Amino acid sequence: MDRAVTAQGEPSSSSVTPQTALLRILLALSFSHLLNDTLQSLIPALYPLLKTSYGLSFAQIGMITFAFQVTASLLQPLVGIFNDRRPRPYSLATGMGLTLLGLVLLSQANTFHLLLFSSALVGLGSAIFHPEASRLARLASGGKHGFAQSLFQVGGNLGSSLGPLLAAAVVVPRGQAHLLWFTLLAFLGIGILWRVGRWYHRSLAQPRKASASTRPAGHSTLTRGRVAVALAVLIVLIFSKYIYLTSLTSYYTFYLIGKFGLSVQRAQVYLFIFLFAVAAGTILGGPLGDRYGRKYVIWISILGVAPFTLLLPYAGPGWSLVLTIIIGVILASAFSAILVYAQELVPGKVGLIAGLFFGFAFGIAGIGSALLGWLADHTSIAHVFHLCSFLPLLGLLTVFLPDLEVDRGH
Repeated sequence: MDRAVTAQGEPSSSSVTPQTALLRILLALSFSHLLNDTLQSLIPALYPLLKTSYGLSFAQIGMITFAFQVTASLLQPLVGIFNDRRPRPYSLATGMGLTLLGLVLLSQANTFHLLLFSSALVGLGSAIFHPEASRLARLASGGKHGFAQSLFQVGGNLGSSLGPLLAAAVVVPRGQAHLLWFTLLAFLGIGILWRVGRWYHRSLAQPRKASASTRPAGHSTLTRGRVAVALAVLIVLIFSKYIYLTSLTSYYTFYLIGKFGLSVQRAQVYLFIFLFAVAAGTILGGPLGDRYGRKYVIWISILGVAPFTLLLPYAGPGWSLVLTIIIGVILASAFSAILVYAQELVPGKVGLIAGLFFGFAFGIAGIGSALLGWLADHTSIAHVFHLCSFLPLLGLLTVFLPDLEVDRGH
């Protein structure tokens, strides 16, 4: 059953909504996430075209990435704090509107500075979308917080893999102006998110009680110091997960081509299979956390993947494919569990926590990709993969996470 929201944006028990209605909201948020991440993943896919068309240097390409990442990552916690304090039912549609504007400008941009500005607008739309959509996914979860986050995030994973394929099929062979076709996806997203905003507006309008029963439950046994340590551990785990993931998403094809002599087409097939495994793992992590506990899922998804990452640098092409499928499924299950665990650790700050963790994940992936590329230039791709294989061992830090007592399934 759905519940009205408290002043902090948490559900209360004062209203009743059928589970089917909640599932429709979750599906709408997941599909919107697919649209949002499809659109934002168009930008890196266009780099070869932009570099050739405007004679850009690699440093200028890096500046475009920086402009996008700064707005897409650093602003997310600020958006989360603002929406925790002053919920805005239609902010999601507004964010997609900014993405739409960014796409229109990007399709017509003929100077480097306009490329920077339009990319930053797309990043701003993404910064507004992620923390608020994650907050609404929790609100529509019916108590199944892990499942809701997994369903929400799998849309984003699918969108991230679709964007480059669509850009290669539509924009690269026809030219930059054909980005305008993707504004249709942005208009579709605005329509869906406007309807989600109407649902949220009705939820906010429900009568709310200020009693203790309607306020988010805290963990009074945890001191601020222990909460801070737990959050620091979670940040380190996000670091290990996303640095390792970006090593595969950015450089797996180069690794396969360089080490095994695979063709570009076959290497791309390996990469798409890995991305599919990541999507599958994303949808598994949340429900498993709901059933067995977030901390157990965090243990398994981070530290449990270490044996497979350590084997990967020594495997042949066939076993590399098998190992990366296993790695993708296990490692991708971590984020939903980590995010929901953090939201339970700091109750009443759902938007802030979502913005902080999404923003950090975005930022560390961008920075990590650049640093790993620099390291590969000075050593080799094989050395990068060997070094990154040890990152999941940071999962040992999970021992410092406190056990949170959570009523599961309610």
